Amino acid sequence: MKKQYLVGLVVAAMALVAVVYAAKQNNAAEKKTPAAAVEHQGHDAAKQQAAEKPQPQETQEEPPTVEIPTDKQQMIGVKTVEFAVRDLRKIIRTVGRIEYDERKIATVNAKFEGWIEKLHVDYTGRYVKKGEPLAEVYSPELVATQQEFINALKWSRQNSNGGSGETGDRMKTMLSRDAYSLADAARQRLKFWDISDDQIKKIEETGKPIRTLTLYSPVNGHVVQKMAISGMRVMPGEKLFDIADLSTVWIVAEIYENELALVKQGQSAKISLSYFPGKEMHALIDYVYPTLSTETRTAKVRFTLSNPGNQMKPQMFTNVEIAIPLGRKLVVPSDGVLDTGIRQIVYVDKGDGYFEPREVKTGLKVDNLVEILSGLKQGDKIASSAIFLIDSEAQLKGVKPLSGHKH
Repeated sequence: MKKQYLVGLVVAAMALVAVVYAAKQNNAAEKKTPAAAVEHQGHDAAKQQAAEKPQPQETQEEPPTVEIPTDKQQMIGVKTVEFAVRDLRKIIRTVGRIEYDERKIATVNAKFEGWIEKLHVDYTGRYVKKGEPLAEVYSPELVATQQEFINALKWSRQNSNGGSGETGDRMKTMLSRDAYSLADAARQRLKFWDISDDQIKKIEETGKPIRTLTLYSPVNGHVVQKMAISGMRVMPGEKLFDIADLSTVWIVAEIYENELALVKQGQSAKISLSYFPGKEMHALIDYVYPTLSTETRTAKVRFTLSNPGNQMKPQMFTNVEIAIPLGRKLVVPSDGVLDTGIRQIVYVDKGDGYFEPREVKTGLKVDNLVEILSGLKQGDKIASSAIFLIDSEAQLKGVKPLSGHKH
């Protein structure tokens, strides 16, 4: 009886435990469900609010300015100038040197071996006319050729006389023809040695060879080089005289590498010499030399000038000015552009004492003007003086140009 009572008590306790556990599980489920629902509803609401919220619009950054009051501008000497279109002209100034016109230099030499027996021109610098004798040269080879020419002429004349019989006439005709051919060959050889027709004619008339050959000047000009000395031996092709015609001269000037792109053949230049005070001459560029000097980083350009009276002497120095029109460009004074080494900055006058630092891109620089390629528009005014003082004020106030700011 007692045992049954205990079993019933245990069963009742287990049933009570099961009921309590089930109640706890129901309470936990009830508490969890509303919280998850609220969290999900809050997430949806956040998404909806984000979708309904207007997106912020991009705002353009205002360009910075520095204030320089009017009275302070007067104290530091601020001046403004308008950015405008002007005719730009580059003037290249350089020094030239007078040289011989190489196209008018003649060389006199001997075409045979011989010895100089007499000099008609015996010093450098002498002026000679075309056809004037320079020197007399004795050559055994030349004398032998002249004697051959004389003998051939005699033989030709002897065989040209009438003979006896038909066979004799035919034979003499053939011999005369051969002799004439030999004489003609000797005549041509003498001509190739620069013996003139008058000299050959004299040899024919006298029947005597000329002991010395006279060399004549081929041009009018000055003897600029003389290698011939009385009594010296000369060989074929050896130069004896250089003769230069100074009726025209060359002026060779040097142009720096950075200016060379502006120089073209046919451009006009103004040339002056200290030898002619106050006198100016004009010439065109004949030729731009194709090479550059490694030492001076310059290239040569050449002018040709007439030289009446031979007043211009080789190796004289000249002043050369080449004016090159560059067309109409948008420019500002060079004093109005501040070069930081990395970029170029101008200060634009915005009125009421305010200046805006603005980065610009520059082009050609001519005299005191600078071409502006971008960064300004026509009509803008910039500070053209005291720009360093304005920039110092801007640096103190932390005012800098906008990077990549375009106008």
